Amino acid sequence: MHIRDLARQTGVSPKTIRYYEQIGLLPPPQRAENNYRCYTQADVERLRFIVGARSLDLSLREIAAILALSDHGEVPCPEMIDTLDQHITVIERRIADLQALHSLLIALRQQGNRNATLWEDCVCALVRDRALATAHNAGS
Repeated sequence: MHIRDLARQTGVSPKTIRYYEQIGLLPPPQRAENNYRCYTQADVERLRFIVGARSLDLSLREIAAILALSDHGEVPCPEMIDTLDQHITVIERRIADLQALHSLLIALRQQGNRNATLWEDCVCALVRDRALATAHNAGS
């Protein structure tokens, strides 16, 4: 199949397919007599894996490491599980940070007075003072 067919089957643009070839995620394709790229069903499956992994926010480096194991005849599942565990940890940490930020924003909003005097007893002053306190704590 040609690159346009591979693109249609996977939803990946020809430009991205060529890029994945360039960085080694996809092997160099066979070439037809007219020098057109020729792809196989194995290329379709590999590209679908890449698309699926990217949809889970795996980096191209992480995907390359998993594919390299498979290419060398090793079972890539333990590496995939470790990678997923790392992403889960990062996401859990990010969720906790976002929940803390959410609580802080709600507290600031509740302290805010729409009729306050600018920069004295208003929410803008609370935000300003928080920045000063954060800078002071970072310097400690």
